[in-house]
Amino acid sequence: MKAVAFTHRLAIDVPGSLLDLELPVPRHGGHDLLVQVEAVSVNPVDTKLRAHGPPPTTPRVLGFDAAGTVLAVGGLVQDFAVGDRVYYAGDATRQGSNAQCQAVDARLVAHAPRTLDAAQAAALPLVSLTAWELLFQRMPFDSEHGGEGRSLLVIAGAGGVGSMAIQLARLAGFRVVATASRPQTAAWCRELGAAEVIDHRHPLLPQLAALGLAQVDAALNLADTDRYWEVLGEAIAPQGHVGLIVEPRGPLPVGGAYKTKSIGIHWESMFTRSGAGTADLAEQGRILARVAALVDAGQLRDIARETLSPIDAARLRQAHACIESGRSIGKLVLAGW
Repeated sequence: MKAVAFTHRLAIDVPGSLLDLELPVPRHGGHDLLVQVEAVSVNPVDTKLRAHGPPPTTPRVLGFDAAGTVLAVGGLVQDFAVGDRVYYAGDATRQGSNAQCQAVDARLVAHAPRTLDAAQAAALPLVSLTAWELLFQRMPFDSEHGGEGRSLLVIAGAGGVGSMAIQLARLAGFRVVATASRPQTAAWCRELGAAEVIDHRHPLLPQLAALGLAQVDAALNLADTDRYWEVLGEAIAPQGHVGLIVEPRGPLPVGGAYKTKSIGIHWESMFTRSGAGTADLAEQGRILARVAALVDAGQLRDIARETLSPIDAARLRQAHACIESGRSIGKLVLAGW
């Protein structure tokens, strides 16, 4: 089968940083589906895994988001059949989705939204899981009414996770204030349901005060944990919550305002369940099924902004470079072989 992999850690502008290869079709185990991959999307984690750490001993196939069709079903799988259209975000401990076929644990998988094509569906899984788990499982908010009467600040609202967090928070009843720094990213945040947009290049507190918000009930820092640490300690109300997804560059003081105001600090890694094989592994499949139902009901929209074709090393290098630039909006998708 065709696949895109890396063998050495190189800058993305080096042609050998990602390679077109022919690899064997993976074997699937009892809990697995073998999926014919039709579309994938690229996330920051792909670029980080490619660029950092020791080189792999065998070609490493990256890619987590995928949409495709089930080719084979493991003996322990009950809810899927050959021919089903599915979508998922995969597992960092296994070969990825940048291949024509992928073996994936069925408990991480859901039937794809009926109203989306493969490219649109592939844009959703990783960022939907990250936003849902952070807002509704790490932080103590109900997915249907938990935001009513509350305000939420979303730093970097136009990114992939921000694009889903804005929508999910709005559905839960939050007054969502997103940050963006360009006219096109600000407009995107408003399209997704942000009540207001402020500029993260400028001090946040005066901008929040101008909106009548002396403090916010919760915040998602989806961009730079260190840069916004102190200001979020000031911005979040007593007994409020801050959600984080980006590893800090250095030690952070967890006392000060965070202690005196009893602010909850919540970390989210979408790969915790799959990587640790937790007892609630199947929760990710259930979340994706819920997201698909909301999409099909017209309550969530797709966030694919650009589609490249076909899926190959050259276009994946292009996608990685776009992600590394920090200027992507929504999700970048690749479709077809």
